[in-house]
Amino acid sequence: MAFQILLNFILAFVWMFLKTSYSPATFFVGYFFGLLIIYIFRRFFNSRFYLLRFLAVINLIYIFTRELILSNIAVLKVILKPKLDIKPGIFAYPTELKQDWEITVLANLITLTPGTLVVDVSPDNKILYVHAMDIDDAEDSIKGIRDTFEKSIMEVSR
Repeated sequence: MAFQILLNFILAFVWMFLKTSYSPATFFVGYFFGLLIIYIFRRFFNSRFYLLRFLAVINLIYIFTRELILSNIAVLKVILKPKLDIKPGIFAYPTELKQDWEITVLANLITLTPGTLVVDVSPDNKILYVHAMDIDDAEDSIKGIRDTFEKSIMEVSR
């Protein structure tokens, strides 16, 4: 991915030098043509087209922001109720992520979402123990995390 980004910048600068115009507009036109060239020759690279990974990162940020807002609203509803009727609990979340940085990102995203906290990670990095402030069904929570955060992290990393 880094090679593709560097190659795109080099192609943009070559375009600027060939046009003998050093304005930002010329750079962006060269960058766009570089994107097209890299896209056409994408099968010759070891990794997938880098713009797809960039879009996956944007999607992960969007999903986290959406979940952050929804969980803040849920926590606010619990706080504002006159009677506290929550069911806190800890559940084991089996993850399919392999690399340490993927598991760390997942644990941080879960922890940063209000109402949940990653308490521990198993020694083999395959199970995360998550404390939830209000948990009705652990399977729904596991499915929710798998369909949002874990799926998006896999799109970014693979």
